[in-house]
Amino acid sequence: MVEKMDKVDVVTVGVGWTGGIIAAELSKAGYKVVGLERGGERETEDYYDKHDHLNYAERHEVMHHLPDNTVTFRNNLDQTAAPVRETHDLQIGTDVGGGGLHWAAQTHRYFPYDFEIYSRTVERYGEEKIPEDMSLQDWGITYDELEPYYDKFEKTMGTSGEEDPLAAERSSPYPTPPLKKTKAMKLFQEATENLGYHPYVIPAGTISEQYENPDGQTLNACQYSGFCSRFACEWGARASPNITVIPTAQETDNFELRTRSNVTRVLYDGDRATSVIYEDTQTGEEFEQPADIVVLTSYTFNNVRLLLLSEIGEPYDPETGEGIIGKNFTDHHTSGQAIGFFEDRKFNRYISTGALGMTYEDFNADNFDHSDVDFIHGGHIEMRENGENPIQNNHVPNGTPLWGKEFKEKSLYYFYRSFALNIQMATMPFEDHYLDLDPNYKDEKGDPLLRLTWDYKDNELNMSKFLVEKSAETLREMGADIVDEDHLPEHFTPQFTFMHNAGGAIMGDDPETSAVNNYMQMWNMDNLFVCGASALPHFSATNPTLTVGALTYRAAEGIEEYLNNGGGQLVSSKKSNQKA
Repeated sequence: MVEKMDKVDVVTVGVGWTGGIIAAELSKAGYKVVGLERGGERETEDYYDKHDHLNYAERHEVMHHLPDNTVTFRNNLDQTAAPVRETHDLQIGTDVGGGGLHWAAQTHRYFPYDFEIYSRTVERYGEEKIPEDMSLQDWGITYDELEPYYDKFEKTMGTSGEEDPLAAERSSPYPTPPLKKTKAMKLFQEATENLGYHPYVIPAGTISEQYENPDGQTLNACQYSGFCSRFACEWGARASPNITVIPTAQETDNFELRTRSNVTRVLYDGDRATSVIYEDTQTGEEFEQPADIVVLTSYTFNNVRLLLLSEIGEPYDPETGEGIIGKNFTDHHTSGQAIGFFEDRKFNRYISTGALGMTYEDFNADNFDHSDVDFIHGGHIEMRENGENPIQNNHVPNGTPLWGKEFKEKSLYYFYRSFALNIQMATMPFEDHYLDLDPNYKDEKGDPLLRLTWDYKDNELNMSKFLVEKSAETLREMGADIVDEDHLPEHFTPQFTFMHNAGGAIMGDDPETSAVNNYMQMWNMDNLFVCGASALPHFSATNPTLTVGALTYRAAEGIEEYLNNGGGQLVSSKKSNQKA
């Protein structure tokens, strides 16, 4: 029997960055908020003396356990999808804080081009530049409209950074100075400036000096001791929901956090969400939590799966192009790299943080003329000092045997004499890349798993080749004696190692082509908000968290306005950003 709880103003499904932001902003405004989190509690004190590569990077201590619930994957519509069962291939954060607990903390803003990508591409190159099967669209919001929320999230995190010379205008400088430059970063800067590019220190949610944010939460200065991405931070120096927005919400006494609470359905009456059904994962008991506002704030996959399982919105059909839920799925992962080997230079790879490094954006977005290249958008080339976890990293020049005496000798010799220049590049949406419910595989409760259909297209393969060649050019300018290029394979294998996935409940200004408006409010259910990368119509070149957080701050503002004014759509549809 399902036990019905007392009604609250707002219920969030998931308590990571997006759930934490919603909880903090609405509870500060005086509204009662319940946060339902599938995992358990996590605090900074849990990670004292936890630089354990084996436990965190290999055995995935802070990741979701896949045998309990996973996704299925296939490259195209003609294949039968199979479940992804190896945690190494699908590292979704678990417990309070979610992915925000173990992220690398790069905090790039997207370019103005991203938000108006269709209009600007057509304006500069003509509609024929866009491939026929590319489902490119504007986001229904501009950079200028989102800028105040970027600024707010950066101040919540205490973001460290310096101005990107090619970036759009900012309303205020970064809250804290950039992280320190290492020997390798200075070499990268000198080489890229020689080539005429515009390098800068990567902005980071890792804090360069102690900082108190506007909510009164204190973050500490980074110690540059590495073990960041896939690890939690024991110093409280890397911004996470656990040390910023969640404690802010809890201090109001208006927020109740319920862990071990797995939401399985959104209930509704006509066109209004009424409550969610969740299970206590320890006892198996089921509960119904009524609320005036329901906010889906879990990972992309779970946001979309909950909509599909709850039969909210029309599922996308790639054969007809009709429907919207599941549309424009994009994946943003391994994009190729170039590796440099130096005979007469050595580098200390242990002075690091997850996001420490330099990059340049000269080949990102529409910062260069695309007339003579066979792809849309672009990416950036980065030199990262993110720690060379010893089990995972054994760079040796191409042609070296991958076992035996010679491999051991060159692994040791080049460990301090090599590093990779990685590329992060944009991923465009296509008509046959989407999310739906798998017809064959179910979870332990009998609900279908989410099915992912995705592969590399010529746009990604051509873009990667172009950027890897630029990376190799940079390494040669840095003085590398050997430069190896690592290009994308022909097809994507399901190794979602950075967990950057987007789409499925995309935003826009037209209900015919989008699920949510620019306040993350469902077009067809105005008291249901869906926050997260599931709203991104395409994946830009860099890490998504800052943009997702900014959009969530805007959603929180919209929810408060909705509650104060008695409901209704916050945005008028179809080519208008004016409030109705």
